[in-house]
Amino acid sequence: MVKIHIDKKPIDVEEGTTVLKAAETAGISIPHLCYHDAFPPEGSCRMCLVEIEGLPKLELACSTQVRDGMKVFTKSEKVVEARKGVLEFLLAEHPLDCPICDKAGDCKLQDYYDEYGLFESQFRESKEKREKKDKIGKSLIHDEERCILCRRCVRFLREITETQELGVFERGIHSRVNIYDLTPVDNNYSGNLAQICPVGAITDEDFRFKTRSWFLKKGESICPLCSRGCSITIEYHPGFSHFGVPSRVYRIQSRENQEVNGFWICDMGRYGYSYLSENRLDKIVINNKEWNIQPTWEDVSYFINQQLKKLDEGKKTSQTVLILNTWLSNEELFLIHKIFKNDQNLERIFFADRPQAEKDDFLLTAERTPNKKGALEMGFDMKPANPGALSDKTDLLLAFGSFLAEQISAADLKKALEKIETKVLFTSHENELNSLFDIVLPTALIPEKGGSLTNIDGKIQKFSPVFEPPGDSLPEWMMLADLGRKFGINSSFYGEFKTPETIAKEIENEVPFFREQK
Repeated sequence: MVKIHIDKKPIDVEEGTTVLKAAETAGISIPHLCYHDAFPPEGSCRMCLVEIEGLPKLELACSTQVRDGMKVFTKSEKVVEARKGVLEFLLAEHPLDCPICDKAGDCKLQDYYDEYGLFESQFRESKEKREKKDKIGKSLIHDEERCILCRRCVRFLREITETQELGVFERGIHSRVNIYDLTPVDNNYSGNLAQICPVGAITDEDFRFKTRSWFLKKGESICPLCSRGCSITIEYHPGFSHFGVPSRVYRIQSRENQEVNGFWICDMGRYGYSYLSENRLDKIVINNKEWNIQPTWEDVSYFINQQLKKLDEGKKTSQTVLILNTWLSNEELFLIHKIFKNDQNLERIFFADRPQAEKDDFLLTAERTPNKKGALEMGFDMKPANPGALSDKTDLLLAFGSFLAEQISAADLKKALEKIETKVLFTSHENELNSLFDIVLPTALIPEKGGSLTNIDGKIQKFSPVFEPPGDSLPEWMMLADLGRKFGINSSFYGEFKTPETIAKEIENEVPFFREQK
């Protein structure tokens, strides 16, 4: 460790740390545009200049390493004037289109001008005219006039994806970032370019002109679209209840997690968020009108409990079938294991997940589900669902999730379900499967509830609700805890489970894998 002073504040940092990172640890912000933690320092933007005692000129904070006894000044008169000069050069050719730029509200150039600029323009010449609205990738729009040549995009494609679709062409005032030989950016991680661009040079067609960033709320979550479990930020508009405008997700951004996804997410995770709002089921549906059941959670829970008790008392638990999926959290899988395997000795438990698909050598895995590892560690056999498993001497079917239709053909599924006396579906979406069940219960998705998931590498990740589930939807863990209390074998045990955290503590007590990973 070495001792340095930044703005007269003493700081102890590890040897080899840059001045920029040392300042960050002390809560001191040094402006920068080209620097990104994922890449080696380049120093092309010159915004991070600082004054170091004993040195004749200003130095780059992003590349200068600390030395014992170093005294750094980040807000001296020389530093502030230098930053103003850099901003003036950057803005000399920059278009004045902030009101229509999608980066407005997130733009570092705007922030730094507000902090260090606010000067009168000395520029009298005509600005350079360059390409605007140039489509350089499957969802990327490039505006050359806004580009400040930070080269973050070029370095990402060279060092992270190693696909090198972008480069810097020409020299001096004519320098520009563009694609090679009209070959567009086309890889599984292209959406990261719009996120890491510090200005509005690269924007995302998916978000372009949809809304403004200051209207959006943000919440941290985990991407469930493959078994990597990347850390994400969900940006959404909460809606206007008075005008009947529902909540809506507008953008998914990557969130740094060095143990899982680094700084990045794949395009499937970034753009595949339509499942959060499209075709959502928000009310309890009773399709079997012969039953005197009101569409309330209390009535339905009582009915399911009575069906389970009837089969248990008649020693007919073998006539109950459970269909699960691994979008369920660790806590939900634990409750299912306790209620149905431990309390009722149920053996006919099957899984219906989305089929495997293409993977790559970076983040995207073949498993299109977030918690298969958790189900295996919880002790499930992971037997796949099939028509025979459903129709063979089945009186009660409890199915979680709507992926059953992706495993069994519609005709076979309909034929199998017709033979089952009582069929209950827990699902988050409306689809053709719903009409085949007697009772359909709306459930919450991962961003709408709390719990944890275990990714393909065995990393257990907790998540919290970002927004409320629609209508009557409830998290599965809440329904299951209620079912366990009502079933009566160990009511006091299930009565303790008021939150996902209380369930997680019990998992650590009972399942060695989760205790060891703590």
